[in-house]
Amino acid sequence: MTRLIIAAGGGGDAVAAAMLDVALYGSGGGSGGDGGGGDDRSGGRAEPAVVLTYAWDRLLIDPVPGPRGARHFDGLDALTPGVSAVPAGARPVAPAGSTLPRLAAELPQTFALLDPYRGAEGVVRQLRELVGLLAPESIDLLDVGGDILARGDEPTLKSPLADALTLAACRLLDAPVRLLVAGPGLDGELPPDTVRERLGPVVHTFTPENVAAVGPVLEWHPSEATGMLAATARGVRGTCEMRDAGLPVALTGEGPTVREAGLDAAFLRNRLALALAATTSLDEAEACSREVCGYSEIDYEREKAQRLKERERERLRERVPAELDPRAVLSRLERFEAGARDRGVTHTTFRRITEYLGLDGSLREDLRRLLIDSRPEQYAAPLWRISVDSDGENDGGGGQQVRTPTG
Repeated sequence: MTRLIIAAGGGGDAVAAAMLDVALYGSGGGSGGDGGGGDDRSGGRAEPAVVLTYAWDRLLIDPVPGPRGARHFDGLDALTPGVSAVPAGARPVAPAGSTLPRLAAELPQTFALLDPYRGAEGVVRQLRELVGLLAPESIDLLDVGGDILARGDEPTLKSPLADALTLAACRLLDAPVRLLVAGPGLDGELPPDTVRERLGPVVHTFTPENVAAVGPVLEWHPSEATGMLAATARGVRGTCEMRDAGLPVALTGEGPTVREAGLDAAFLRNRLALALAATTSLDEAEACSREVCGYSEIDYEREKAQRLKERERERLRERVPAELDPRAVLSRLERFEAGARDRGVTHTTFRRITEYLGLDGSLREDLRRLLIDSRPEQYAAPLWRISVDSDGENDGGGGQQVRTPTG
């Protein structure tokens, strides 16, 4: 009998779900090693979970704003009339991109596609079909960071729609669902104290062995919150700067914890989830988000995608080559790090560096390889440790610094 883990917001939540599967239930890890115990009562390893997740990636991966539905993929495997698995051989229809086929290739879990284009009613229908097919031993709804616990109108929220839509659907599902939050506050969407006061008991604390199950994935996956979750599990401490805006997030001993929260309370608190419960399309869901939150995160993605297109047109017009200039990159990195030290920052993400340098998202992996090859001592996998100045400031708060081969 398998288990169902629902990745609340897609993206890095799906990677964290695979890590949770190994940590709590003892299913096979994707990178060797035992990955951590688990509570398999049958002896030996449990069957890998089914992870139900959106195909909703950052513009660095998918240049098309918003989530991808089933019609945006070729090569899906039908599980039920409304739910398909994303196998390693599936491909998003160009020009879209997706991390899910690669996750399916590198991890043992089955990744089922959560399609939001029929609103909460459609998501509930997909959940019912999948639960009917699997008869899962347990259903967990996992969110990294805790923005799923928001009211929905907080000014610090950046991406509440996906989580709120999943929360509403799980609340309407006629099956018990356990809500779990990993890495409280690591998404930078709510103040840590706000998240903390809405959480219940600790269910698990991730360890380096748990992270090993998804270690290779973290070398390329762009999720910042899940990257920080893994880094804190490996012992990294300090302050990490994330996103294009340079949001500071504390890396503390609370970072690797997984805590339970009341699903009913979360739903009744979340004004956006309440509004989404009756929606039958993604357009309706966006309209609810604009009314409750004052914006739709997909609108933000549309605006940012347009800016990126204009930047690319300017690059082509000026005949600037789409490649890295190592000397220029390292020089600008030094200026960035000097400013980061002044801000009390000890770590950052490769996404943050990519966007600070104004580089095309396609160059993110080239940038990562350049930096690690040039300064391997600063790689605190999967984060980048800000260099120490001549006075020895910003030592990264101690913690385990993991060096990973790049070849």
